[in-house]
Amino acid sequence: MAFAKRTLPITIGAEGAGEVIAIGAGVSDLKVGDIVALYGAKTCGTCKPCLEGRDNFCEDVQGVFGFHIDGFAQEMINVPARLAVKAPDGVDAITAACAPVTYGTVQHMLFDNAKLQKDELILVHAGGSGIGTAAIQLAKAVGATVITTAGTDEKVEQALAIGADHAINYQTDRFEGVVRKLTKKKGVDVVFEHVGADTWAGSMFCLKRGGRLVTCGSTTGISTSINLYQLFQQQLRLIGSFGCNLRNIRESLDKMADGIANPVIDTKISLDEIGVGLERLESRKVFGKIVVTL
Repeated sequence: MAFAKRTLPITIGAEGAGEVIAIGAGVSDLKVGDIVALYGAKTCGTCKPCLEGRDNFCEDVQGVFGFHIDGFAQEMINVPARLAVKAPDGVDAITAACAPVTYGTVQHMLFDNAKLQKDELILVHAGGSGIGTAAIQLAKAVGATVITTAGTDEKVEQALAIGADHAINYQTDRFEGVVRKLTKKKGVDVVFEHVGADTWAGSMFCLKRGGRLVTCGSTTGISTSINLYQLFQQQLRLIGSFGCNLRNIRESLDKMADGIANPVIDTKISLDEIGVGLERLESRKVFGKIVVTL
């Protein structure tokens, strides 16, 4: 994807859901009152990738909401109907708001890209983050064994409570050493990466021969080094993953309706309290998602 430069000020909000209050002519699959999850990028809908259902490969995307174009933190927003995914009955707006990025990204990473299977071992970094909590749930739902990392003993306990089989406090233990011990030095089948430079070498060391590392983020830096001997001798696979497609959002919403995906909500705040939410994020005490309601 190639994005235009952003123009400030910009309305925040890259992940959202809401209630349909009006529909345009020709819209037949949505009606007023429906709860919809909103796709996070304004894609063209007409290029080859879009027509093939590979929305995150759009060749003429106008930008990501909240980053390049005005986002979803608005009382009303007009979006193309194809970018609004109807939530199943029983899924409320707060739950649906976690589908487009949090669960959609994880669904795409784990199953479209890493091809995670039953009985495989997976290491999920930052199990207390929004996508970390989602990855724990979705991996456990297919029968994988989940090892995760967290930065405090409290978050370790919280990660275990939502389904992780093993949780490592990376502040007190080297996670790669614990993973090698837990797996009897064999390593894991999949590493779910989104931390970046600080964990990259350890993540590579945690992989078994033929293992897959899938990454969607770089919060600790965009540059790192790779041991090429390790890469080809161990026949490792490195997979980059960006966002998701509309199908992934529908899959996530269906899992929410079935009780498989249960968003972990740390805090609910109003838009007026956004400063409180940002302070909580900066404190690194958050476990799960902070949801802003309008």
